[in-house]
Amino acid sequence: MCDVNPKSAGTARQPTRYSPGRLVFGLLLAAGCQSIPTESHAPAAIDVSTHVASTVQVMEKHCFSCHGLERQKADLDFQTLLQSGTGIADSDLLDRAIKAVTAREMPPENKPQPDAAELDTLLASLNAQRNAHRAAILPHPGRVTMRRLNRVEYNNTVRDLLGVTTRPSDDFPPDDSGYGFDTIGDVLTLSPLLAEKYLRAAEQIARDAVAAEIAAIGTLPMEDRRIFVCGHAPNAHRNRCATTILRHLAARAYRRPVRTEEVKRLESFHALARENGESFEQGIELALQALLVSPHFLFRVEGAQSRCGNANRAINDYEYASRISYFLWSSIPDDELRAHARKGDLQQPGVLREQITRMLRDPRARALAENFGGQWLEVRNLQVIDPDPEKFPKFTKDLRLAMAEETTLFFESIVTEDRSVLDFIGAGYTFLNEVLAEHYGMTGISGTEFQRVTVDPAQRGGILGHASVLTVTSYPARTSPVLRGRWVLDKILAAPPPPPPANVPALEATKIDDTATLRERLEMHRKDPACASCHARIDPIGFGLENYDAVGAWRTADNGSPVDSSGVLPDGRAFSGPAGLKAVLLERKNEFARCLAEKMLTYGLGRGLEDFDAPALDTIVAQMAQQDYRFSALIYEIVQSLPFKNRSREADTT
Repeated sequence: MCDVNPKSAGTARQPTRYSPGRLVFGLLLAAGCQSIPTESHAPAAIDVSTHVASTVQVMEKHCFSCHGLERQKADLDFQTLLQSGTGIADSDLLDRAIKAVTAREMPPENKPQPDAAELDTLLASLNAQRNAHRAAILPHPGRVTMRRLNRVEYNNTVRDLLGVTTRPSDDFPPDDSGYGFDTIGDVLTLSPLLAEKYLRAAEQIARDAVAAEIAAIGTLPMEDRRIFVCGHAPNAHRNRCATTILRHLAARAYRRPVRTEEVKRLESFHALARENGESFEQGIELALQALLVSPHFLFRVEGAQSRCGNANRAINDYEYASRISYFLWSSIPDDELRAHARKGDLQQPGVLREQITRMLRDPRARALAENFGGQWLEVRNLQVIDPDPEKFPKFTKDLRLAMAEETTLFFESIVTEDRSVLDFIGAGYTFLNEVLAEHYGMTGISGTEFQRVTVDPAQRGGILGHASVLTVTSYPARTSPVLRGRWVLDKILAAPPPPPPANVPALEATKIDDTATLRERLEMHRKDPACASCHARIDPIGFGLENYDAVGAWRTADNGSPVDSSGVLPDGRAFSGPAGLKAVLLERKNEFARCLAEKMLTYGLGRGLEDFDAPALDTIVAQMAQQDYRFSALIYEIVQSLPFKNRSREADTT
């Protein structure tokens, strides 16, 4: 460490008249904060004429009456799409049709149903068209907009870079979300207010970090020092020491090797402070402020960001390390990951598996549970949920926090123990403290600390039994089979129903006997033909969770009548209660695996998925199935997939 003066850390001084943040603000705006549009990709023509006749034969009998020339329910006209003989070229429509037919949601239950042979013929022909369409798409990794660090990533990055744990970004404006996540580059914009927050945060962070390290002189081992890393240096060599310090900090903050001119730019702030009579340490503080508002710190930049060029390129090992660390930890690569990037062996299968295993067992992987899990399952919304205090007087702040922690710990256990992702649906354990155990009607658990507890899978096993999920899918005063059914379709099966028609009144606005159960109210509500088809998919699933009240407590009665938690799916399958619903969902394990892979790949890439991502998803799900759906298989297959290791190439001028 440089021979700093510990007394200078505690000496009060007037704020410097110049701000490095404002000096580099023009650089920040010039760094390309505009969105880079996703490159379009037109698929080649596909020849599926041999399959179209089979599709038409079945659809003419069961589909064209509602989705044909004379009538186009949901604005779908399969008859016109198929009459040309070239088949359906819209892969999204094909996916929706295959899901609807597989789940026996179409044709509707009040229409004649295809027999087993017809069903097999239709699915085979639709799948053949989808596969042909995918085969015609050239390998394409997609383009990710240059991404700003979101609030969680900013806090974690500052923590791991400088040891600052004050969570400075909690004062920033909320991040926008896209595709269900706040990691999407296209929506992570930079407003004037946020730019001002960055400037203020940089000043405070730099001051706190330098003061803390100075205070630790003599007690902090050299290998643990984050800022003053160059060892003791006599005054004559202090300029060289400043260069070492700033190069070390910049390489970690920018997540790559730094160029000489970048270090010199930071040195100029250090020199400016010294010219104004500041101490060596205060000069480092000023340079650190400049680093913290640099676009190379605030944005995850991969290569040049110009708009020309359309070829694909593999990202380099430093970019790859950064993608992995922000995916799993929401933070910068650590020393070991950077060492492999520097060595150039990170993408070797053995090294990659070793690093993924290590990182998933690291405490920083909790970020995956909190950030991905919190948004996928929507339990982040617990922060703003306010159940009716008259109906649920026992819903307290402590209970709210316990609900969220249960889900986070449960997610963490699947990650760190490398369990099957199917445990999200059917696990026989959870994590409880006294307040949550009491809420669940369980005894023998005391204190605020959480304990791993074996539970009856029929009642509390898996996320569908978590009070966090059940509360965010309810209204303040009552449960909502509709909200819960939609949640399962979206989060578990990736088959969300369309939004309700604008002219349909809310359930509370319909004239129904006040003594009726919620099931009876919904049955009256969905007599409207505009509601019937979607509610036939949604409501049975939601009814399966009716044994849980609006804050997730178990109940056997609703409005004085016994709870009826039975349901009949559009394909005719009947079930009863949470246990029956989970059994139905586990029968559709590949759909769940694909849903989870799709959402996690979206989160990790920072962009929505496109047609050309389908082959990568197919591979991920197939490999998961071969490895018993282990969580590590999901992560490994994502990080070594084409879209994760490559990007659409902008002109590389760096």
